[in-house]
Amino acid sequence: MPLLKSMEIDRKLSDLPGWNYTDKRIGKVYELSNFREALDFVVKIGEAAEYMNHHPDIFIHSWNKVKITISTHSEGGVTEKDFILAGKVEKLKNE
Repeated sequence: MPLLKSMEIDRKLSDLPGWNYTDKRIGKVYELSNFREALDFVVKIGEAAEYMNHHPDIFIHSWNKVKITISTHSEGGVTEKDFILAGKVEKLKNE
């Protein structure tokens, strides 16, 4: 998949509240109610990512926060595939 240009990334980010673009990746920090919910959320993300064969970087910190960063490592930046996964993550959080 081809890399997206900055203008296209900004446009797509406008559909994903709280997501940002830095260091050639998109990301967001989610705050959950407790550690158990954070773990459950990470497992759901992992299952979706595995199904897509597209794996984000996931970091649990402060017992209830989950930081997700996504890029297409093989392309060295952000592609459409990253936004597809980000959209899935947003849906999982709202389930």
